[in-house]
Amino acid sequence: MITQARRGWLGAAALIAALILATGCGSSSSKTTTTTTGSAGASPTTTSTTQTSTAPSGGAGTGGGGQASVTNYLSYIGGKAGKANPALSPVYIGFVNQQGGQQQIGPLATTGAQIAVKYINAELGGIDGHPLALKTCFIRSAEEEGTTCGQKFLADKSVSVIDEGAVAIGDQSFLSTIGTSKPVLVGVAVTPIDGARTNTAILFGDVTHVLGPFGTYASQVLHAKTAALVYPNIAGITQGATAITDGLQKVGVKVKKVGYDEAQTDLIGPLTSAGATSADLVIPYSDSSGCVNLAKGLKQLGITDAKKILSAPLCLNGLVAAGLGGDFPIWTFAIASSLFGDPTDPGMPAYMKVMAKYGTPAVAPDPWVIVTFGQVLTTAKFLNELGPGHIAPQAVLQKAKAFKGPQALGAPALDCGKYPTAPGICNDRTQFFVYKGKHVFVKGAGWLQPPS
Repeated sequence: MITQARRGWLGAAALIAALILATGCGSSSSKTTTTTTGSAGASPTTTSTTQTSTAPSGGAGTGGGGQASVTNYLSYIGGKAGKANPALSPVYIGFVNQQGGQQQIGPLATTGAQIAVKYINAELGGIDGHPLALKTCFIRSAEEEGTTCGQKFLADKSVSVIDEGAVAIGDQSFLSTIGTSKPVLVGVAVTPIDGARTNTAILFGDVTHVLGPFGTYASQVLHAKTAALVYPNIAGITQGATAITDGLQKVGVKVKKVGYDEAQTDLIGPLTSAGATSADLVIPYSDSSGCVNLAKGLKQLGITDAKKILSAPLCLNGLVAAGLGGDFPIWTFAIASSLFGDPTDPGMPAYMKVMAKYGTPAVAPDPWVIVTFGQVLTTAKFLNELGPGHIAPQAVLQKAKAFKGPQALGAPALDCGKYPTAPGICNDRTQFFVYKGKHVFVKGAGWLQPPS
C-alpha cells in the first residue's frame, strides 16, 4: 500500500532512500576512503516548477521526450476507455523491490507501480478488459531474500513478466534464480547486474549508463578539468560513484573521490579530503541522509554555486526539503526521466493530472514514482498488444526487446541491445537541470549520452 511505502521511506531516512532520492542522520565518527584518479586520455506540498532552456549543448529546449513525448496514456498502452471488468480473470505482473529494511534505495518505487495499476484499471480498461494486478515481493536486508522472491515468481505460472523497482541487495540472487525463464523489466537499475542479462529490458537505463553522461556534461557544458566526488559506502551508491568516475575520466577530468561511512553526519572532512573547495566540479552523490548532510557541509565550506555542484536526483523529495528548512539543495541535477512539473515537457501534464487524482502531493514529484509509473504503463502496453490469451514470458520479452520508444516519462527513443556487454540496457541518456530554489529549475542540457 502507499501508506506502507511512505512509512518505510520515513523509517529508512538513515540510509539509501533512492538512487534518485532521500533523508537521514547518524553518528559523526566513521571511516573515510579517499581515492584519486587521474585523467584517462518531492516536496510535502504540490508546487509549480519553472524552467528555461539555456544549455549550449545536448539539445536544450523542450524537456522530456520533446515532440515524441507520450501525452495520451490510453493510446500509449492500447487500452479501452473505462473500467476493467472485475468479473474477468486478472492479468498479473510480478513486482520486486528493496524495502522494509534499514537500507532502502527507492521504497516509493512500489507506490508508482501501484498508482499505475489503479489508474489503468479505473480508466484505461485494464488489459483488454481484464483487471491488472501486482504480485509483490520485497527484499528487506539480505541477499538470500532475492532468492526467495525469485523462487516465488518462478513457481507462479500466472506471472509471465516481472517488473523490478530499486533493488541492490538481493538483486544478483534474484536474477540468478529467475535465470532466463521470465523477462524482468526495470525502470532504473541501481547495479550493473541487470544490464548484463539477456532477459532484462531496462527502460530508463542503469547507473553505469545514465550516470556516465556526467562526464559529457562536465566536458561540454562546464569545461571542467577537476572534480570532487563524495558518497557513502552503500550498496547501489558505490557502483554509481564508479560509473560517474569512469565517465569523467573518459573526457580527461581528474577525479578525487571520497567514500564515507553511512552513519557519518558531519561531512566537512570527506568534502575537504576530496578537494571540493578548489575543484571545478563537486559531485555529492548519496542517499537521503547524505543529501541533507552534504548540502549543509557544502554550505559551511562556502560552496554554493549551483552550476558547479552536480548530483543525481536523489534529493528531490519532501523529506530532504524538510531537512533543509523547506527547499531542495541548490544544485544541478541529472535525471533519466521526466522532471516533475517541467513546463517544457509535453508529457508532464498527463502525469500530473493522474497524480492529482490517484496519488498524493507528497509522492508525485518523487523520481522513483515517476519511473515506475511509466515502467508499468509500458508493461501494460506489451500485455495489451499480446492479449490476455497470448501472454507468455518469451512473447513479452520479444515485445520489450523490440520496443524503440518513446518511453512514457522517459527518453524519446530507446535502443535495447545497443551495448553487447550489457544487452539489457535500453537507454543511456540523461537530461540536466540547474535548480534555482523555490521550485524553479533551469535547463542545463538536454539528453546527453556517455562519452564514447
